[in-house]
Amino acid sequence: MAGQLESSAEALLGKLVEVSRVLGRRPDLTLHGGGNTSVKVTWRDVTGRDVPALMVKGSGHDLATIEADGFAPLRLDRVRELLPPTELGDLELADELRLALLRSSAPDPSVETLVHALLPHPAVLHSHSDAILALSNTPDGAALIEAALGESVLVVDYAMPGPELGAAVQMAWHACGDRQDSLEGIVVLQHGLFTVGATLEEALDRHLALAGRAENYRAQRRRTPSAVTPLPEVKGTSIAALRRQLSERAGRPLIVRRAADEQVARFLTDESLLDAACKGPMTPDHVIWTGRVPMVGADLAAYSSQYEDYFSTNRHRRGTDLTQHDPAPRVVLDPEFGLLTAGRNAREAAKVQDIYRHTMETISDAQDLGGYEPADAGHVFDLEYWAPQHEKLARTEISEPLAGRVAVVTGAASGIGRACAAELLEAGAVVIGWDISASVTETFDSPNWLGLKVDVTEPGAQHKALAEGIEQFGGLDIVVLAAGIFPAAQHLVELDPSAWRRTMNINVDSAAELYGLVHPLLKESPGGGRVVVVASKNVAAPGPGAAAYSASKAALTQLSRVAALEWAPDGIRVNLVHPDAVFDTALWTPELLAKRADHYGMTVEEYKRRNLLGTEVTSRSVGRMVREMAGGTFACTTGAQVPVDGGNERVI
Repeated sequence: MAGQLESSAEALLGKLVEVSRVLGRRPDLTLHGGGNTSVKVTWRDVTGRDVPALMVKGSGHDLATIEADGFAPLRLDRVRELLPPTELGDLELADELRLALLRSSAPDPSVETLVHALLPHPAVLHSHSDAILALSNTPDGAALIEAALGESVLVVDYAMPGPELGAAVQMAWHACGDRQDSLEGIVVLQHGLFTVGATLEEALDRHLALAGRAENYRAQRRRTPSAVTPLPEVKGTSIAALRRQLSERAGRPLIVRRAADEQVARFLTDESLLDAACKGPMTPDHVIWTGRVPMVGADLAAYSSQYEDYFSTNRHRRGTDLTQHDPAPRVVLDPEFGLLTAGRNAREAAKVQDIYRHTMETISDAQDLGGYEPADAGHVFDLEYWAPQHEKLARTEISEPLAGRVAVVTGAASGIGRACAAELLEAGAVVIGWDISASVTETFDSPNWLGLKVDVTEPGAQHKALAEGIEQFGGLDIVVLAAGIFPAAQHLVELDPSAWRRTMNINVDSAAELYGLVHPLLKESPGGGRVVVVASKNVAAPGPGAAAYSASKAALTQLSRVAALEWAPDGIRVNLVHPDAVFDTALWTPELLAKRADHYGMTVEEYKRRNLLGTEVTSRSVGRMVREMAGGTFACTTGAQVPVDGGNERVI
């Protein structure tokens, strides 16, 4: 081992975890990995020597859920040597901090480690408090902070996190002289709040108290909101079309989340707020998620051109060669669409929406306090193109083959439908699962899963479910038709017309309706829509007593072949899979399996493998084929019918 914490320091680290989680679970203080915390401890190295150490949050860790191993132990004396007069470039910081680590496996230390190190107090906590930002993102930010918080805080002008911020805080700290002993914290304008303490509890108490005083100050000066007219309804195809355009600009499919509630409507109907939003994010740290500014309206070409101008103007600020990021907005504010937020997956799109809701509130409060004045475009550019910020995105790089794709899977609560949904989720897709069973809402625990109870035979139910999916995810790329019933066996002479009609209604009629609903959405899929139909071996080889089922699956197959013919010009491919003898579904109880195996004079395991290849066909076997059909493997194929049955003489 490289060394270890003393027992008392272990207790401090445990307290640091506890205090960090308190901050991290306050969205008005920290959002989605923002903020950082530290405590100064003693580390005993392998020689038995006690070394002053700084335990600071590792970059990319979320304070709300952080564990002890999310903190990086550093040699405190070495980190302090990196402060002025040492000249340290922002690109050198990460290497120097890693060289100061006391444990090689530790995470990369926070980019604000220098501030934590220079302050003499044992405990330092940092957040991006909404209330602090509302006050400081104004023309008279320093005066407002002093009015709200008094002499207990030191106010520092904005500086880029890293060496520049470390130098700015160091200079201000040394300049305040005798005030140091009475200071409880530091406010970096347009950035956030640092508090200090002899203990972690003291630093936390001070943090919550100062943020609370700032909140009270802004709340007392907040205008009473006026009544607002709700935003109009918007067609799902319009959202899907804009999502396609955004995805094309981004060079990858994006998930787009919509909000059109009262907060959004009030913001969109105030021109002064929309103008203010175009000045920048409430703190430059948010730029990697929200972009510098939202797209106000829906003129994507104009927005992209403005982004290119922004890049050209600032590209030489850091003295290194830079490659322009994609010019697609991640936030859209539009009187028709409302608030749209885009991300590489559902979690990221929701994160961007969450951040921008806080941004809208901060902008509104800042306007009431004299006008919204965030950090300028150059400072935002510095963070957007800074390597440590890129590493945050790299840690969450999304490389699954269906990432950013939106799928609807019918019959998704069990059996083959559930297996199809599981495979698509594993491939990175967002999946909207429909099923008549209410359990579908809890079939999977994933931000990429939306389970909806849907009776596909109920008038309007499929239209409503599609609309809900569009609101959540912005479009539709993949449709998997897996819902269906297999009625009790009946020979033709005893066929129950009501059972026939019900089978046709579920297995065919609902599919015909769904095809009419999804075609306009699939046309707008970036890269082309995909339909996969779970049909049956009974299409090619029907069995006695299965007239309704066999006929319904044959009709579904013909319907889907027509769709393949009609939709190919729109870039939509339609392929079918024909399963057989899939015994791990609810239809096949252990008792029924044993009965059928006994009928053939076989064991259950032999009966399961009663096919030419002697292999067991499972729901997952079918799900894997569906996944391939929905992915790139079948990019040049439409109208295909593929058996997943282990080989059947009658089919072959």
